[in-house]
Amino acid sequence: MQTISRQFRRRQALACLTLLAATLGGCTVGPDFHRPAFDAPSRYGEIPPAARTVAAKVAGGAAQRLAPGADVPGQWWTLFRSPALTDLVTIALRDSPTIAAADAALRAAQEKALQQQGTLFPSISGLISRTRSESPEAYLGLPGPAPLFSAYDAQLNLSYTLDVWGGLRRAIEQQSAGAAYQRFLLEQAYLQLGAGVAATVVQAASLAGQIEVQRQLIGFEQKQLETVRQQFELGGATGTDLATQQAQVAQAQTALVPLQTALVQARDQLAAYLGRAPSEAAIPALDLDQLTLPETIPVSVPAALLSQRPDIRAAEALLHQQTAALGVAIAARLPNLTLTASAGTDAADVHQMFSPTNGLWSIVNQAVQPIFDAGQLLHAQRAQRAAMDQAAAQWRQTVVVAFQNVADVLAALQNDAVALRYALDAQTAAARGLSLAGLQYKLGGVSYLSVLTAQQTYQNTVITLIRARAARFADTVALFQALGGGWWNRDDLPPPPPGLLSSPLP
Repeated sequence: MQTISRQFRRRQALACLTLLAATLGGCTVGPDFHRPAFDAPSRYGEIPPAARTVAAKVAGGAAQRLAPGADVPGQWWTLFRSPALTDLVTIALRDSPTIAAADAALRAAQEKALQQQGTLFPSISGLISRTRSESPEAYLGLPGPAPLFSAYDAQLNLSYTLDVWGGLRRAIEQQSAGAAYQRFLLEQAYLQLGAGVAATVVQAASLAGQIEVQRQLIGFEQKQLETVRQQFELGGATGTDLATQQAQVAQAQTALVPLQTALVQARDQLAAYLGRAPSEAAIPALDLDQLTLPETIPVSVPAALLSQRPDIRAAEALLHQQTAALGVAIAARLPNLTLTASAGTDAADVHQMFSPTNGLWSIVNQAVQPIFDAGQLLHAQRAQRAAMDQAAAQWRQTVVVAFQNVADVLAALQNDAVALRYALDAQTAAARGLSLAGLQYKLGGVSYLSVLTAQQTYQNTVITLIRARAARFADTVALFQALGGGWWNRDDLPPPPPGLLSSPLP
């Protein structure tokens, strides 16, 4: 009997080793992931941009040289040489709840990937129990009270799912791709927050400049009102001229109010980026003259954009996740092999638990094959394939939009530089025209209508010039954002947990 028992155990062990070998050498069902093929164009826009933008002799009007193939720095906002901007971006990236939420989502995804990796290993659990029971024996015709029984049980249980078809490995791949997806969502959050702060700083500085100019214009209009009033008293101006200038002053004062409102809202937006209430943010005063326009702009080659844009990489990771999920769906339709084993002891007294005569063990090899489920697993597989196709289409759309973004910003960078030069010429001419009109009006050479027209023209050109200056800075911020923001050159992101399967990064 002992010989037969030993042979039986050897056969059980051989069967386990055979199944384990089959698992290790088994296939992995489902398609392997590869980045979709995409023929990157040789340039972004329909028309190649000029190597250098035009210049204007005004602050923020320097010519910018495009450097094709140059790398984008990780802290691109420092190129504007503004301590206020650098401090605001640094605080926002450190304290923003948006970043904290994206970081927590990444850590959760990484832990889920590590959790899924544990499915490749056996699951072992221990059990210790004590049972006290009373079992009546009257039905056996035995007189007397029901006897009491005690039982002590100690077991060690093992369960191991054999990954013959690679379904578990595909599930691990799926979770790892999910972690990569969250990683690039975090990078996208960094990029959007940094660009949002920089763009809002430019906007707030522009509004502050417009408010200052508008106040100067109000002072000028009030002086003109005094001149017209004096002319009216001397008989050189009509009551209509006086009323018109009074309306002009009130109109200039009215135009100031929405600018002030917009500035308050821009500063409140900066406070929100910092993760603080407006009353606690302590935003410094912002001025366009505090910003320096970067004169050399790195422009990545189009082929590199596929690896640099966080939204493209996130879409790629999502496609990877859906591709691996298809392998999981296919494996679910195939036989599931599970090995379970247990060893322990069962005794009526705790002192007898470890007696050789009370030992027990079992080994069970189980194969489960779905036979009939009314097509549930088949349709689940087809649905997952459709989800994979959807993710592939979304990836292509993300790539197309990314190239559109860069092309649009490059065109704006060129055209807004030209617009700034024209705006400066217009403002210079309008200032000269207003000065001449005022002088001629005092001498009686022109009517007041000519002065009023010159005032309106000058007011419009001054505001347009400030907005044109701000557009140069905003375009530069938008280009850094469109090119991916240089996240691959940053080193402030914590490394993944030990044991996590690495995701493909540049």
